[in-house]
Amino acid sequence: MVAENLTATIAATSGVLFDFDGPVCDVFAGHPAPDVARELAAILAKIGTTTGERVLETDDPMEVLRLAPRAGEDAVRRIDEALTAAEVSAVKAAGIPVPGAMESLRAAQGSGRRVAIVSNNSAACVREFLVLHELDQFVNQVIGRYPNRPDLMKPSPFPLGRAAKKLGLRASTCTLIGDSTTDIEAAARAGSMAIGFANKPGKEVSLTKAGATVIVTTMVTVAKALLMPPSAYCPSR
Repeated sequence: MVAENLTATIAATSGVLFDFDGPVCDVFAGHPAPDVARELAAILAKIGTTTGERVLETDDPMEVLRLAPRAGEDAVRRIDEALTAAEVSAVKAAGIPVPGAMESLRAAQGSGRRVAIVSNNSAACVREFLVLHELDQFVNQVIGRYPNRPDLMKPSPFPLGRAAKKLGLRASTCTLIGDSTTDIEAAARAGSMAIGFANKPGKEVSLTKAGATVIVTTMVTVAKALLMPPSAYCPSR
């Protein structure tokens, strides 16, 4: 059933949208996310105390950015800039792409589909990694988080809408491959299809509940599906 659902989803896909942190790169593999979160929280604490204890308790850098608006526009700008710098530094030490990611990007473009990275990470971070590993040749568009607007990050459909527009496609013909519920929710709100990448135990349940069209546990599966010839999508009767 999984194979059939994946085949059907790929057959209906004109634009393949890859989330970045998870399906393509383990961004903070060499620079742990909790350390980055603490660094950002320290910056925010110096600006103001209106963010409360929550910002000091989280180990997610993105959550610190989401909380920054409570301290004002300047806080958002400074945290966004600091996070971008940390991300760019982190991807240089992140290691090789996720197994199957390179093959999936190559297969997506080779199949004649349009390809975009749609991420809550900064565009600078994504581009740094793509160039470093010579993956930029397989990507038509990079849609990172909109500067100083954490409210427009996924699960907002905004970045998916931007990606579809830049690719010259309807959102309904695009499929997002993501490993978080925010990815799946963003795809649903944008009217796109979603492939859930369950790269850790327990994710299959949460991604399914969020509305993923199909679940895969390795990006190699995605690459194989994208490599299937068109005739395989429409078997003869």
